[in-house]
Amino acid sequence: MTEPSPRPAGRLKIILGYAAGVGKTFKMLEEGQQLQKDGHDVVVGYFEPHGRQDTIAKLEGLELVPRRTIEYRDRAFEEMDTPAILARHPEICLVDEFPHTNVPGAERSKRWEDVMVLLEAGIEVHTTMNIQHLESLNDQMREITGIQVRETIPDWVVKQAAELVLVDLPPTALLNRLQRGVVYAPDKAQRAIRNFFKEPALAALRELAMRQAAHEVDIRQSEIELPFHPARQAMNGSHETQREKILIHITEAPTTAALIRRGRRVADYLQADCFAVCILPVADLSQLAAPARLALEQHLEFARKLRVETRVLEGEDPADALVEFARRNGVTQIFLSKPAKRLVGLVSLRDFVMKVVRLASDMQVTVVAERASRTN
Repeated sequence: MTEPSPRPAGRLKIILGYAAGVGKTFKMLEEGQQLQKDGHDVVVGYFEPHGRQDTIAKLEGLELVPRRTIEYRDRAFEEMDTPAILARHPEICLVDEFPHTNVPGAERSKRWEDVMVLLEAGIEVHTTMNIQHLESLNDQMREITGIQVRETIPDWVVKQAAELVLVDLPPTALLNRLQRGVVYAPDKAQRAIRNFFKEPALAALRELAMRQAAHEVDIRQSEIELPFHPARQAMNGSHETQREKILIHITEAPTTAALIRRGRRVADYLQADCFAVCILPVADLSQLAAPARLALEQHLEFARKLRVETRVLEGEDPADALVEFARRNGVTQIFLSKPAKRLVGLVSLRDFVMKVVRLASDMQVTVVAERASRTN
């Protein structure tokens, strides 16, 4: 008797916006209604109404899987009931607020991790998120809005989406909706206008969302076209000779997290391989003092979370070791932090950067400064 073939993974569709109130949830439910009319088995796995009556009305006629209650610190919290959705096993599940952090006590810490479980079970998922929750844009979000976004989604998760749809609304129209009380209650709306919902910030976020959507379309189009256009490959050179490889230098400096995000994002745009490398006198983190060791471990783990390949290398001269690794692995671009302090007590970062630039004359070396927040 042959074993049953594994169930194909479900399809992921992301409905993207640039701020609360642009209409992501409304569109998700509207499409769900149409899919149900077309004969598909659709359920709502999670829905956050925010008191928006026009959006709540779109729930009518759709099956809603009840939330589960989790007790935490003597309080009851409601979360998406992933086991119940798996048991129901619909064809399509609508899940609001993709970046949400689950309350402690849930099986998984993030809602996107719950969505991955649904996809693995063969359930198609349609979900919503705003551009500011994309991990690689975290530093730009802080610069644009003055707010540090804590709930983020790794870029590789978004790239799992078979389809990404942008819901657009001009900032003036969004602000008008906010002032009319359509997005939030009046007191909360006024606070939002004074803080996050400023027209210049909204315009910048809108532009980022449009660029991201266009980039995702380009990636999907290239994946379809490249295998069928040998003439274009001959004109541009072989895929191997054209492939970029990016190297990110890891230190204990706090700015390293921003450097990793920048390098990862550039790698995604170029569809390049990406490495993160830490150079130490002895390739053993346990030999370092606790503050430096903990910082390096945190940065290396963050890089791995973004699916960047990491290395801890031994080298008496960090610049020599870094460039040697880069050349041995065919790296085309090196990302370094802007000099600010001493590197593990060995050599000033300024001297280190200048030496890397000199040794890697055949590569592009990008020195990344820390972004400043814009609060106006």
